[in-house]
Amino acid sequence: MRITNVKKFIRSILIILGIAVAITLLISKSTLSHKEVEYKTICVSEGDTLWNIAKDNQITNDYYNNKDVRFIINDLMKINNLDNSNISINQELLIPVV
Repeated sequence: MRITNVKKFIRSILIILGIAVAITLLISKSTLSHKEVEYKTICVSEGDTLWNIAKDNQITNDYYNNKDVRFIINDLMKINNLDNSNISINQELLIPVV
């Protein structure tokens, strides 16, 4: 087989490679396994603080394993739509778990 038009040949090869790369990227993104985040609900008891709750979850909750307590507090505030770290007795808080 003889190539008569080198420019068309190179352009065709580049287009085929581009399509192959695009398909590979689409397939790889759709098959990445992400763990679904689930939530448990806790009820705030007397004496509980967001710091204590965060500290407990830092130790016992795999979702927050090796995370800084300040990060956990900010994450809990964001998840529970809290403006500050004040919590009330009997308030329900969502805690992410894996």
